[in-house]
Amino acid sequence: MPSVPFQLRSLAAPKDDRHVPAAARHLLPQDVAILGRLKDDRHLRYRQAAAILGRPKEPHHPVGASAVSVGHFRVPVPGKSLVRRSGGQVSERGLFAHSRSPRSGCRHRLEDHLRGSAALARAFAEGFGAGDVAEYLALVHDVGKGCGAWQDRLIFHAEPTGKPVGIPHKEAGTVLAVRTVGRQLAAVVQGHHGGLPDQNKIKDVLAELRGSGADADRAREATEAVARVVPEILREGRVPPPAWLAGLGSPQRQALALDVFTRMVFSCVVDADYLDTEAHFGGREPRAAARADMGMLLKRFEQRRLRLLARRAASPVDELRERVYAQALAAAGGAPGMYVLHVPTGGAKTIAAGGFALRHAGEHGLGRVVFAVPYISITQQNAEVYQELLDPAPDSGERPVVLEHHSSVELDEEEGVGAWARMAAENWDAPVVVTTTVQLFQSLFARKPSAMRKLHRLADSVIVLDEVQALPDRLLIPILSVLRDLVEHFGASVVLTSATQPSFWSLAQLEGLPRYGMIEDVSGLFDELRRVEYHWRLGPDVTWESIAQEIASEGGEQVLTIVNTTRDSARLHRHLSSAEGGARVTAPVWHLSTRMTAEHRREVIRHVRGELTAGRPVHVVSTSLIEAGVDVDFPRVYRAWAPAEALQQAAGRCNRDGRLDRGTVVVFRPVDGGVPKDLSYRAALEATGEFFGPGDASAPDDLEALECYYEKRWALQGTDGRSMGEGIQKLRRLWDFPAVAEAFQMIDNRYAQSVVVIRAEKTEEECDAIESDIALLRSSYPAGPEPLRRLQPHMATLPRHEVAEALQAGLAEPVIGDLVVWRGHYDPVRGLDTDDPEDRGGYVL
Repeated sequence: MPSVPFQLRSLAAPKDDRHVPAAARHLLPQDVAILGRLKDDRHLRYRQAAAILGRPKEPHHPVGASAVSVGHFRVPVPGKSLVRRSGGQVSERGLFAHSRSPRSGCRHRLEDHLRGSAALARAFAEGFGAGDVAEYLALVHDVGKGCGAWQDRLIFHAEPTGKPVGIPHKEAGTVLAVRTVGRQLAAVVQGHHGGLPDQNKIKDVLAELRGSGADADRAREATEAVARVVPEILREGRVPPPAWLAGLGSPQRQALALDVFTRMVFSCVVDADYLDTEAHFGGREPRAAARADMGMLLKRFEQRRLRLLARRAASPVDELRERVYAQALAAAGGAPGMYVLHVPTGGAKTIAAGGFALRHAGEHGLGRVVFAVPYISITQQNAEVYQELLDPAPDSGERPVVLEHHSSVELDEEEGVGAWARMAAENWDAPVVVTTTVQLFQSLFARKPSAMRKLHRLADSVIVLDEVQALPDRLLIPILSVLRDLVEHFGASVVLTSATQPSFWSLAQLEGLPRYGMIEDVSGLFDELRRVEYHWRLGPDVTWESIAQEIASEGGEQVLTIVNTTRDSARLHRHLSSAEGGARVTAPVWHLSTRMTAEHRREVIRHVRGELTAGRPVHVVSTSLIEAGVDVDFPRVYRAWAPAEALQQAAGRCNRDGRLDRGTVVVFRPVDGGVPKDLSYRAALEATGEFFGPGDASAPDDLEALECYYEKRWALQGTDGRSMGEGIQKLRRLWDFPAVAEAFQMIDNRYAQSVVVIRAEKTEEECDAIESDIALLRSSYPAGPEPLRRLQPHMATLPRHEVAEALQAGLAEPVIGDLVVWRGHYDPVRGLDTDDPEDRGGYVL
């Protein structure tokens, strides 16, 4: 009679488990397949069963044996055929991809996972002609799990302990992918856990599996075993790439397009893998949002826009803003492609871009709108605007339309504790996504699954790049190259919006690509919206102290001051709010920087708007996060010396609604001020000094001077293009994904670590909810992206070295990936203040 070893782990737990070893207490009552044959065996005890569970290997047993010895026991099971596995285990139940779901109590059958992932991947990739390719790669991505050694470790190690299986499983599928779709795209399978590899890694895998070692044996065994239940993994002939990829002209152009194509297919496969896995552990079918009705959303947007305008106080610039909106909406009927929305600050670009994107998506059957902005503060503001205009009523029971995503937690691990963390990564499954340009482009050039699972959502989408002047010069060449590919080959339309529109079409990457403008008379619009006059403080006697004294004595009751670094913002805030010294102002002084949580910043901006509207005294000291797109209106703005576009963006926070004849913008250059060390930034400062300033120099809103400024600024980057990212292009043409990911850093990695903060103002219920989400992320089961979505408002950003010091000092605790939770002091005004002392070990943060 056939029998199965190690099904002892299926024993139902006894009513009294005081004598049951810890290793056996995970046994599920519903799994009682062989309980009846063992419960009366007086030689079998739970302690012995637990000992067997921890045993890594058992001897080989011949296929077809009537009984199998497990320790000293022989366990007969009627009506089951035995399958021999390397590593010595025998299973009567087939092959599994994942351990038991805590909801259903069932294991995830491998054939179900492969076919389920393949169906999802195909659906994701159909839009850009890659349905066959993505389907096959998803079908074979986990074939390596079919070998006996992997199955044994899943059932008798990973499942009882919650630890990873610890045996590689990607190689078998990689070999199948090479045979069927080619070596370049085989990187999708090889990298579906650890990240896209370079081509040398694929060559090494192929060479290793041609041999006779253990890995080669496991790969062959797995392929044979999986082919019995999923025969379609063995295809005759190759799966061809889409015709457009082969039709590109030069080999270099084709190589770059294949880079983007591989990334998009990878995104389809890993998102499908994660969704199918997450559904198994959740005890449900995979969830994917239905395609949005963009026509309906546009009607809702327009109706609510009119209601919103009716609630606002009339402004002298309302008629001009309505004209901008009408022209943007009219342009939306044009062909898909690259659009430019060039509107002065205060011209209501957010509303105009939203109307254009929704109508354009509806006209051309596009499924998603992605808004990307340079600063988290604008992400929050724009998300609030679009949520008010688009989200269903709270009691409707409908899913939200707008997803806000700005956290940049790194979640990927190759194998190890917390490998399920990748399931918490965001996948942008919403009709409207509001994110940051850092999140968008860092993901486009990444190699890790958690960063890339959302990329396929960009196909057949409208991508609105707000404040596009903030894109870093040193990365412009690869950024523009990828944007062009998204437009030409992936059905996307891209909108470049800015008051300080760079001359991107002077660069080779956009040569020959049509440029669609939305505004009929840009220069005339700028003349109508000129609302400020500039004053300059650039002499050697300008210091933080002198500027603080001027603000206190001459600034008036409502003043915004924008500086370049978080340290400078905290320093000036102390000057203006300290009870000591002659620079103290009598009005409340508020502070804004990324060292404050997103929710804290949002509260401050909302409060400041209320004070401005009521005409009450209010001062704000902020980093640059407030200057581009944040809807505040001060009569007087101070701006520390910065590139020309930053000066004009800061001016957009002054006399924004045109209620004064002229607002005042004071540009100052303190000799003791901080300046970012980025070489591109310094080149921009040099070009700014050449064209803008007092006397005969131009004001920052002079369009002709701005065009000359950009040409000079880019020339200062280096004539060979290396400083603008040409080196990254060379790596992309080699499909060296790890090197590209390392080279493409929009923000220096030393200054980009997320910290969850539970502020003292929180109620006990709110604190419990935050701690609950932290616990979900730490759980050994995949939690999906929802906990991270809920934690976003409670995150601040710190330099990595400060986080490392805080962890060592006991002021922070790890959560998941590189996310930590803060347990130290949080200043109610300045947040994680760089100069606030701590008690533990003299640690200063």
